[in-house]
Amino acid sequence: MKTVSLRTFEDNLDKHASQALAKHLPLKVTNPDGDDFVVVSAAEWSQQQETLHVLQTKDLMQQIATSLETHQQSQG
Repeated sequence: MKTVSLRTFEDNLDKHASQALAKHLPLKVTNPDGDDFVVVSAAEWSQQQETLHVLQTKDLMQQIATSLETHQQSQG
């Protein structure tokens, strides 16, 4: 993950925002007081939240496991 200082982020906000949107890669911003943060596009955030939801939902994980087994047995 690319990392920039808060000052650099502030000085080049348009550039960093455009890159986050275009490249779909997170950007870590380091803050002198230690409160670092990460910038991601809204689309990337949404995808990560959906993945997290699936991973935390037992029924969905079971469906995925069953589908994988079926696929590996060449039945699906």
